[in-house]
Amino acid sequence: MTVLLWVTGLSLLCWLWLALGQGFFWRTDQRLPPHRPEPARWPEVAVVVPARDEAEVLPLSLPGLLAQKYPGRARVILVDDHSSDGTAEVARRLAAEGGLPLTVTSPPPLPAGWTGKLWAVRHGVELAGQAELLLLTDADIAHGPQTLAALVAAAEAGGPPDRLVLVSQMARLRTESAWERLIVPAFVYFFAQLYPFRWSNRPASRTAAAAGGCSLVRRSALERAGGVEAIRGAVIDDVSLARAVKRTGGRTWLGLAERSPELAVTSVRPYQGLGPLWRMVSRSAYAQLRHSPALLLGTVLGLALVYLVPPLAVLAGAVTVGLPLLALGAGAWAVMTLTYLPMVRYYDRPAPAALLLPYTALLYLAMTVDSAVQHYRGRGAAWKGRTY
Repeated sequence: MTVLLWVTGLSLLCWLWLALGQGFFWRTDQRLPPHRPEPARWPEVAVVVPARDEAEVLPLSLPGLLAQKYPGRARVILVDDHSSDGTAEVARRLAAEGGLPLTVTSPPPLPAGWTGKLWAVRHGVELAGQAELLLLTDADIAHGPQTLAALVAAAEAGGPPDRLVLVSQMARLRTESAWERLIVPAFVYFFAQLYPFRWSNRPASRTAAAAGGCSLVRRSALERAGGVEAIRGAVIDDVSLARAVKRTGGRTWLGLAERSPELAVTSVRPYQGLGPLWRMVSRSAYAQLRHSPALLLGTVLGLALVYLVPPLAVLAGAVTVGLPLLALGAGAWAVMTLTYLPMVRYYDRPAPAALLLPYTALLYLAMTVDSAVQHYRGRGAAWKGRTY
């Protein structure tokens, strides 16, 4: 019990440090400015959408892109990554209903050393011509009609030295099923804990992150960073893109998507049951740890110390009437819950749902271990018939 008391005290200290010293990662106020001055000139934008077997979700996402109310010149390039479900035909049918010009194309066969998504993005970027800005978005992301204009206005604000080269929004993921409501808010919470948005948005900070579902990048900045080729094998391509452009001196910005219909950036991909969500997380978890057994061990121990020890201490303290242990465990759990509460509210979940974070963290711990197991079995980072 003495050892558990000390471990619980350490867990509480960890939570106090996380709450106050990790860039206030738990706050959800990093959003696009509500009042954005219009640019003096609206630059040309090419929207690049890599799509592999996305016929089911395109009717929910592509019409919003084609209906963008952008004052300047813009077009959409959908790169059909050798789909087998008629993705290209669905896209052409949707484009016939009007909106921005749509080009549907397919890349050459996937070469070694590239992920399929980035190979498709590269092909789309090549077809974008001399468009100054590139909106890289996923086929399962639905956009409100003012999204593109808001992103460009944010990128163009200020003079040339202060302009952003990358503006990215974390899409609101679906939370309709019970498993989605349990897993999804924690997914964004953990991402923000790893890459605090405030730190990422500081030019002098080494932290850099973006959200692959919605990233507006300047062509010139992408070229200075070495183009898509510079990150061609990255499984976590959004963070890799942000690092690449920030490394060359560009200013980046990452925030949460807005809630209003006009500015919404929303994922329409359904995750029915635990299995699809498990695969979504485990696909890239071990890659995030650079495939290092040492980092995996440290992560497992860290997750257990920070997320699992507090409720275990509360239970042990209640059973043994150990008031110091109960108080330390309850304190750590309280800080944990309070930091999670803003994200729970962002996803319109009731406040008591924040108390379930230790259970959700246990699932993420298991997903991370499974990600390593699948990697060593040769099935790591599997996505739609491809394994990297």
